[in-house]
Amino acid sequence: MKPLYTEYCTVSGEGEMQLHVPAEFNYAYDVVDRIAQEDPDRRALVWVQDESCEMYPYTDRHERTFCFSELSELSGQAASCMAAAGIGRGDRVILMMKRHYAYWYTLLGLHKLGAVAMPAVHMLNHEDLVYRIRVTGASAVVCLGEKALCAKVSAAVADCETVKKLFTVGADVPGFIRLDREMEHCAPLAERRKTCKEDPLLLYFTSGTTGRPKIVVHDGVYPLAHIQTALLWQNVRDGGLHLSVADTGWAKASWGKIYGQWLCGSAVMAYDYDVFSAVRMLDVMRRHHVTTFCAPPTIYRFFVKNNLLDDGFGDIEYATTAGEAINPEIVERFSAWTGLEVHAGYGQTESALLVADFQGAPIRVGAMGRPSSLYRPVIVDENGAETAPGVSGEIVLPAAGRCGIGLCVREIPGLAMGDTVWDGELYRTGDIAYRDADGYFWFIGRVDDVIKSSGYRISPFEVESVLIGHPAVMECAVTGVPDEQRGFVVKATVVLREGYTPDQAMTTALRNYVKSRTADYKAPRIITYVEKLPRTFSGKIRHVEIRKKDAAGQK
Repeated sequence: MKPLYTEYCTVSGEGEMQLHVPAEFNYAYDVVDRIAQEDPDRRALVWVQDESCEMYPYTDRHERTFCFSELSELSGQAASCMAAAGIGRGDRVILMMKRHYAYWYTLLGLHKLGAVAMPAVHMLNHEDLVYRIRVTGASAVVCLGEKALCAKVSAAVADCETVKKLFTVGADVPGFIRLDREMEHCAPLAERRKTCKEDPLLLYFTSGTTGRPKIVVHDGVYPLAHIQTALLWQNVRDGGLHLSVADTGWAKASWGKIYGQWLCGSAVMAYDYDVFSAVRMLDVMRRHHVTTFCAPPTIYRFFVKNNLLDDGFGDIEYATTAGEAINPEIVERFSAWTGLEVHAGYGQTESALLVADFQGAPIRVGAMGRPSSLYRPVIVDENGAETAPGVSGEIVLPAAGRCGIGLCVREIPGLAMGDTVWDGELYRTGDIAYRDADGYFWFIGRVDDVIKSSGYRISPFEVESVLIGHPAVMECAVTGVPDEQRGFVVKATVVLREGYTPDQAMTTALRNYVKSRTADYKAPRIITYVEKLPRTFSGKIRHVEIRKKDAAGQK
């Protein structure tokens, strides 16, 4: 069958996209069940479990391939089982399922009920989980049957009155309904439940790089906004196999592990691991003939810094990256090894893809790419006026004007619901960039991360991009430290590769390395060494945490 994205969007030869969304569109019924009816044996999900997983193997097999007819039936059974437990339209359900294949049919089952899925990472502590339950009024939790995870969920629920049901998969746990076993006794939903495109579909929390995470709710149109992600950026192909490296608790999973890929005819891979091994991941990708690949910059750094690409990159035809800005040095070395370009993409938990190296457009290494036709972001100054080329400002989405589905004002496809995301007539991303004369955006940093030193505005990312090129540096984060004379001075927090010594000679070498490749005033005056950098649950470096430690006089 022809990929279904053609029924929901129009794409012009210039990459312009418009969506056409039926009033009662529901991804689980209109995409998954539709494919299951017309092409039941089409491959949907390839799941491979790594030996590092606590529950290895979950079943008698550690690899499984699901076709659409299987996922359609399983999601219908999951919906019936959860409905029998009292879950219905509008109920909020937390999913803490790592990369287990049950996530896919459970998520789709919630879509069929019109319930709101709340994907969450398993690393949440007690306070994180209680906070999420209380502010959302969550009524149920579905989690893996791992003892520590179930104990954490049970403790959090004891402090929250709204949660009425607990489900687990993979193991029997007292106090939890064993969803995957109960489903065996449930027939799939007999009839389609009433839902509409404006219904809340997904609820995420932001990654919290600068403060406490806030709620982000997406409606039923959100899956269709990721047609652009899969088709025009990841370049997935009909019959291919796409791997996006992401935990299902991250919004990135919605970008690369289900919606746009299936709409465009590609299957998705779930590589399930607890301890990351770049060597084992490459082996899995080669063995299963993954055709398109997306990962955060951290993964590319592992491949490059550990010299793992001598044998190429398997059957990968197209490579993309998102989550953070990627350093040009890493891109150039990766491309030299594999012959593949790395296509950058930028968006937020609140949106789909905002800026990217879209298919067919020339890449400028180090740039973020060019604006999405669905969102048309612009860069504005402190007064809200669009900046000239070369002048930095904040990336925003204007509320006024036309957008991808031909609507005006605030009805933008794939953007979070509610007025809380708006500041007057602007959606502010909090990210600083500039555009060049050809319309490419160039990332500078978060609003709070840009360093002002002796009258200069210094991009932490620019300094990090230079430092990462030194053979001794595995990772680094650049921040500003208060200084009486200069306002702030540049500080680098560095993770060294194995075999290098964090001494004064190394500090001098790194400082001179930066000076030889950029202006003297950008070179770090302070360099400290750590074993690892503080990160959000989604893997982004928490510059704010480093700044807080500096302010407290810690290193």
